[in-house]
Amino acid sequence: MNTTATTLLVRKDHLQTTTLQSTPLSTLADGQVRVGIDRFALTSNNITYAAMGDAMQYWHFFPVAPGADGVQWGSIPVWGFGTVTQSHHPDVAVGERLYGYFPMANTVDLTPAKASASAFFDGAPHRAELHSVYNQYLRCARDPFYTADTEDVQALLRPLFITSWLIDDFLADNQFFGATADPTQPAQLLLSSASSKTAYGTAFQLAQRAGIEVVGLTSPGNVAFCESLGCYHRVLTYDQLYDIGPDAPSIYVDFAGNAAFRKALHTHCRGLKFSSSIGATHVDDMGGAKDLPGPKATLFFAPAQIKKRSAEWGAQGLGQRLVQSWAAFVARATNPAQPWLQVQYHAGGDAALAAYQQVLGGKGDPRQGHILSL
Repeated sequence: MNTTATTLLVRKDHLQTTTLQSTPLSTLADGQVRVGIDRFALTSNNITYAAMGDAMQYWHFFPVAPGADGVQWGSIPVWGFGTVTQSHHPDVAVGERLYGYFPMANTVDLTPAKASASAFFDGAPHRAELHSVYNQYLRCARDPFYTADTEDVQALLRPLFITSWLIDDFLADNQFFGATADPTQPAQLLLSSASSKTAYGTAFQLAQRAGIEVVGLTSPGNVAFCESLGCYHRVLTYDQLYDIGPDAPSIYVDFAGNAAFRKALHTHCRGLKFSSSIGATHVDDMGGAKDLPGPKATLFFAPAQIKKRSAEWGAQGLGQRLVQSWAAFVARATNPAQPWLQVQYHAGGDAALAAYQQVLGGKGDPRQGHILSL
């Protein structure tokens, strides 16, 4: 049995600085379970968690004590799969497979609460005020999304696609903020960082709607990949911003977080009806959203839309819609003839550290998906 916890930590004020922390495992308390983290995904979404760690409380899920020199280290949350290796809880058995929100580590202790046949929540006191979506651990044996042969795809795409689905649903729920009001003029849905998994998941959903032109904005090196997906009606580089019709009704969905480009787009697109900020794949270019022409840039918080739809449709109704859309998306993304995703595995501390730097730098092949284990 493993006796040491290994965790990948990043310096909160300088995300390029990392360390591997090894600590002896403590005695498991009554009511707790110990989960061996077998695999987890690392994507630009996790970089967003780090970049917004203080503002959105992402650092709070797996708190880290300051270093002896006062350095503030953080553990970035990731989505993945684990197996219960030890249990002091009557309703959770050793050997059970779980999907959920984990630290970048090889093990974690959880305090199951509100246990049902399909899930439980981590009832640790420090997580009481954090959003329940991130505190829930799904029991794979009863999870309608789960199949054992698609764990990598689930870890990489499932949380991102759920966000994508919710973005599409949120925009439709708000009648696209008037951008689709004129049936003679298609609305322009402008998506930055178009090669990112959350962006192309959103494009996949939006492309199924009538009266919408989905425009992907990306760097020159990713144009061919974005065009190959088939879910963007047009793909433009950031330098081609001025090829966008300035007066057409439009919505900007910003996955990049580049403040200078956001201001340029707001200035150029006089027909902009709504501007939504999703993430930050361009961490070095992040900035505020003050003094922008046109509509205010509004941060999208996926759990709020989940809460709204759960109240309207019930948890089962929401789940059924998500599973149906997920199945269609996975079928396309994993199509052997032209897969959108190629999994790369990184086992061990050194490999995990290198993969983190690659994803942080945003220089990798957009078709690659990184699965890590420590």
